[in-house]
Amino acid sequence: MGASVIHWEINARDSQRVQEFYSNLFDWKIDSNNPMRYGLVNTGSKEGAMGGIGQADPNNPSPSVTFYVQVDDLQKYLDRAESLGGRTVMPPMEIPGMVTLAMFADPEGNVIGMVKASESAATTKKKKPVKKRASVKKKTKARRRG
Repeated sequence: MGASVIHWEINARDSQRVQEFYSNLFDWKIDSNNPMRYGLVNTGSKEGAMGGIGQADPNNPSPSVTFYVQVDDLQKYLDRAESLGGRTVMPPMEIPGMVTLAMFADPEGNVIGMVKASESAATTKKKKPVKKRASVKKKTKARRRG
């Protein structure tokens, strides 16, 4: 099975203006109430990947659109991209509690992101209440009585 596109983002010179533009154009709800003023887009649809609208990098102020693909091994895919004529733009970097991401440029210079769920996020999602503890307590009480 192929890798899924799970996120997209638009980076703009004036992110607030572009957030308002897309909000009005498509009726998207955009929440930029965070220190970076990065607009998390809720399209209101159950289909398609969600995205964000942020400020373009001051070192490269050109507007851009990037999509993010989920993969199991970021370095493996960066190496594969390089072997096919691409180049690494950003090596794997963890955003604690969220994702680990990396970026590459294809042979034409288009920048694509890749994400992998962080170990801490994966562990948090897998936690379930432990039911065995109750039976251990009952056995301990039974031993104390006997």
